[in-house]
Amino acid sequence: MVAPRAEPLKSLLIRELELTPAAADRLLERGAVYIDGKRVAEGRMLADGARVTAVLEESGAATDVPISTGLKVPTIFEDTEVLAVNKPAGLPAQPTPGGAVSLHDVVSQRLGFAAGLVHRLDRETSGVTIFGKTSRATARLAAEFREGHARKRYLAVTGPGLPEKGSIALPLSKDPSRPGRWRASDKANGISANTDFERLWSGDDCCLVALTPLTGRTHQLRAHLAGLGFPILGDTLYGGGSAAARCLLHGFKLEIDGKSLEAPLPDDLRAYFERAGLSSSFETATNHR
Repeated sequence: MVAPRAEPLKSLLIRELELTPAAADRLLERGAVYIDGKRVAEGRMLADGARVTAVLEESGAATDVPISTGLKVPTIFEDTEVLAVNKPAGLPAQPTPGGAVSLHDVVSQRLGFAAGLVHRLDRETSGVTIFGKTSRATARLAAEFREGHARKRYLAVTGPGLPEKGSIALPLSKDPSRPGRWRASDKANGISANTDFERLWSGDDCCLVALTPLTGRTHQLRAHLAGLGFPILGDTLYGGGSAAARCLLHGFKLEIDGKSLEAPLPDDLRAYFERAGLSSSFETATNHR
């Protein structure tokens, strides 16, 4: 969006994106609004011609069309209304304050118009990401995420000794001692979060695990496993060490909009599964509840 005149940011969001005032406030609170490529967390007066980008997970509207990127990502599924891709590790899902190319930029360039971003994976996380190609489809997808109908399955590598299966219900709160990190603890006044996990394989130095988030909180899987005492390997922010080049977390499967979408494992994670002798179809993970 480009502000046609000087006006309050919140007013522009409400008018152009047909949001309620409460929905506009939520966008600002979660840091999903950018002015000229810089994230903003509160309303302010816009200058004439300011460029505003919003990642509208709740409202399901498309955002501004970004500049050319020159990058490509593998397509998992596409029809007239949606596009699902396999996000590579290291690519941010949405525009960042520093102006780095994002997955949203890449997909929007491929489509030739602004893609509707309805969910996000962390920069280091790979896997299925779905976009709306029309406002109607984007709103429909966003509603499925918002109402908890979308089902996600992740695969990860942790240290040895992880229990066979279980549920983690530790609330999440921001870690005051380390910006950008969340802590999973029932001793803090956090937000509710729930994760089911099942160990797929256990070895002397690592475990393979399937994770099913029942809520969609920031860093939920990473914080929950760290809170359990088994941080994801390579996740330096949560104590996973530096043995791996990145946080070994992959969004393997997404069930949404009547579709079951699967993203092939990247090479770094595939090496662990092959070492464990699991089949390339990963049937154990696929059939996990």
